Amino acid sequence: MKDRFDVLILGGGASGLAAAVEAARRGSRVGVLEKLDRVGKKILATGNGRCNLLNLHACGADYNDPAFAQTVLDRFGVQSDLDFFHSLGLLTAADDAGRVYPRSYAASSVLDVLRLECTRLGVTLLCGQAAASLAKTADGFLVNDTYTARALIVACGGKAASVHGTDGSGYALLRAFGHTITPLRPALVQIRTKPDLVRALKGLRVHAALRLTADGVEHSAQGEILFTEYGLSGIAVMDVSRYAAEGATARLDLLPEMTAEALTDFLRAIRDRDGSRPLEQFLTGVVHSRIGQAVLRDTLHEKLSVPCIALSDQQLRTVAHALKALSFPVLGTKGYADAQVTAGGAATREFTSSLESRLQSGLFAAGEILDVDAKCGGYNLTFAWSSGRLAGCGAADYAAKYKG
Repeated sequence: MKDRFDVLILGGGASGLAAAVEAARRGSRVGVLEKLDRVGKKILATGNGRCNLLNLHACGADYNDPAFAQTVLDRFGVQSDLDFFHSLGLLTAADDAGRVYPRSYAASSVLDVLRLECTRLGVTLLCGQAAASLAKTADGFLVNDTYTARALIVACGGKAASVHGTDGSGYALLRAFGHTITPLRPALVQIRTKPDLVRALKGLRVHAALRLTADGVEHSAQGEILFTEYGLSGIAVMDVSRYAAEGATARLDLLPEMTAEALTDFLRAIRDRDGSRPLEQFLTGVVHSRIGQAVLRDTLHEKLSVPCIALSDQQLRTVAHALKALSFPVLGTKGYADAQVTAGGAATREFTSSLESRLQSGLFAAGEILDVDAKCGGYNLTFAWSSGRLAGCGAADYAAKYKG
């Protein structure tokens, strides 16, 4: 005897659980197939364990596919998602940047209210089971020769952070129905650079403006930058990392609040006032001493023991330019194991505004498996909840047509 569901969801992450709740609230018998021993493990790891679950300012323009993302957010936007979580009993708090967290500042609170609602609605959580086989039948879908469903939602996630169960296996399921998978790469991930300069700065954090130039196109972000053994990390780095291929160049403006001319004038004033100051201390008070010495050594090739009065006006301009455009040749990024999100995925043009496949009726997709991604700050989870809820409603409505 095969287990029958109206809606079966492959993947018990953010989008899958949101889909389960919405489908069950519409009266569907819902099952969630999850390969790990429990659902929602990736939710627990988000926001350093605090779960930045939404961003109040999220709109289509924040995503790589603005039109498609906006279509989803038009149906289930940020306020709708806030109301959804409040209906689950979750209190939230937002910071000045619009990042929304559970009021407890514990990611477990988000997962717990979702699980409690699934229990209340009678959702069957089938943990420890991967979707090994999938077939279309006359009256729906057959999964693992065991579970049947009128409607199926693929919400397996991408390839990022496989320790949380997202290993890319869902792409093959969609390919089997003819879906196109766009090129995949890690996103929201650290950037690897040539080691010459970064190793001297390892462990330092700065607030800087970042410009990444790749294939003649410039991508920018601003925020915290962390220098590491292998390259650059920090939120600003992650925000542009989807473009960071070998051959790109990352440039840091360490003093974005000053123009190059104003900075040159400031350095000239230091030189003229305190010309006996050793060059190694010339940038003391301007940037961290290790950064200052590295910049001076890299740009001037002078002995750092000489007095700064020896610097010409042209050398001052060179130093100011280096501080405004500290350059790092890019080698690529860290891999999927370190990434928070996958760039690329199921081509959005092959899904309707209800997230139903245009190639196979009754088949839906939601969350990271779609070719939709965004910067840090709760935007990716916003899309996960919204797309999951949309797919859940669409799948439930599809299944309801065959009841009775």
